[in-house]
Amino acid sequence: MRARARDRSGQAAVEAALLVPVVLALVALLVQPACALYTRSVMAATAAEVARLVSTARGTEEDVRDYALRRLAAVPDLSVFHEGGPGAWEVETEGPGDDGRVTVSVEGRVRPLPLLGALVAALGPSGDGCVILRAEASLDARSDWVRGSYEEWIGIWG
Repeated sequence: MRARARDRSGQAAVEAALLVPVVLALVALLVQPACALYTRSVMAATAAEVARLVSTARGTEEDVRDYALRRLAAVPDLSVFHEGGPGAWEVETEGPGDDGRVTVSVEGRVRPLPLLGALVAALGPSGDGCVILRAEASLDARSDWVRGSYEEWIGIWG
């Protein structure tokens, strides 16, 4: 009877030794894409908010960048979420031009977990072991029915 108990405990140890790495690998497979997608969603929301800001306000480039960095602070400063710290974000704005179109792009880098680099690389182009995530937002600040430039509208009333 003691021999059977020893066999069962040995078998359980072998099963646990095989099961623990498999469970940890499955958890890692779920966590890494979730981290990258969370970062990407915060970037997309930031790009949309900055586009609204640029279309309605006339702040300096530094003010717009500071505003974007405050929004991007929601991303944890871990390489799985974002590589390079708060200063590594790239925020580019264009507009508003005569057509009233504003375009904002936010770019950041994620360093995937070692075994999952190939899976996360599907989310964006990679370079030097990091995956580059990019989010863009566009906004038409002027409705289609509005014709003419700002100066022409001022001339009508002035």
